[in-house]
Amino acid sequence: MRCSPLAALIAATLAAAPAWRPADPAHRWELPRDHFAHPDHRNEWWYFTGTLAAVDDPARRLGYQLTFFRVGLSPEPPALDSAWAASQAVMGHAAVTDLRSRTHRFSEVLWRASPLLGGFGAPPGPGVAWARAPAGTPGRWTLRLEGGAFHLAMRDDARGIALDLVARPTKPLVLQGPNGYSRKAAQVGYASLYSSYTRLATEGTVTVGSETLRVTGESWMDQEIGSSQLAPSQVGWDWFSLRLADGRDLMLYVLRRADGSVDWRNGTLVARDGAARSLAPQEWSVSALSTWRSPRGVTYPAGWRIDVPGEGLRLVAAPEVASAENRSTLAGGISYWEGPVRLTGADGSAAGEGYVELTGYGEGTRPPL
Repeated sequence: MRCSPLAALIAATLAAAPAWRPADPAHRWELPRDHFAHPDHRNEWWYFTGTLAAVDDPARRLGYQLTFFRVGLSPEPPALDSAWAASQAVMGHAAVTDLRSRTHRFSEVLWRASPLLGGFGAPPGPGVAWARAPAGTPGRWTLRLEGGAFHLAMRDDARGIALDLVARPTKPLVLQGPNGYSRKAAQVGYASLYSSYTRLATEGTVTVGSETLRVTGESWMDQEIGSSQLAPSQVGWDWFSLRLADGRDLMLYVLRRADGSVDWRNGTLVARDGAARSLAPQEWSVSALSTWRSPRGVTYPAGWRIDVPGEGLRLVAAPEVASAENRSTLAGGISYWEGPVRLTGADGSAAGEGYVELTGYGEGTRPPL
């Protein structure tokens, strides 16, 4: 069938349009350059989670999350002579989970990357990413890299939370997958460049409601860079970042289909000295032990058995607070579960701590990646 002149023009325009750069298995890693933005890729995020204790009351424990997302809108800058023209957007998600009161507070921002609203830095920095605070709160959310440490800051007066933290790596950078090339599907092209600091000594202040607490603890940082990650058949993932009491660290992720079956999974075990080993799918298993139903009617797994027999690991991960659901109102109403977990061994003894993220549960919650 002959196509119309308009259809031919559209097809030619799309064919000639610049494309986003895919994740490259041969990427040449260079630090600190690679901690900064990669605008030729469509998506990127800097993800910090951790468990902290109040300096003056160590029994007072908190979990936190701070994430900066870079969302590519166009591979090239718009042909507009305007400070508001933007080829990227910056999104920030933050949450504080109070283990004493068993409450979870979530905040978010979403702005076009422009001089007044938000943006991304370049080496030598120190600014990596920043965003204007939510309406009604002065200042900025910021991620800076100075002296080998990450400086994290956010504030939301309406939600009653703020973070001002310094997170310093105590283990070397881990490349997740061969050369940091993290495949997300059997099909070619669904992948990211994925790196992690699995342990960062963390200190600073956390504000919850009317309290501002001096805190110390440990964090985990993930950075992912890519242009196409979820395959069409995938709806979301279960992701685990676990710091074991014996000094090892464990990263696992499971990508799911709509019927709940596993489409793809990967894992990494990090030794006490920072040496990382990829775990083949047959080397480990994760199974849900229970469920939790959120107020908006979404059912999530809640508690997991994790086995890595060849490494002598048989763990149970239990949520510290069941209601750690992040409900976005700015990104199309997407919700996901992100919260701290405690680990016990086969004999019931304390075995570590970490974070779990659950995406793609419920209608309309598939991450737009």
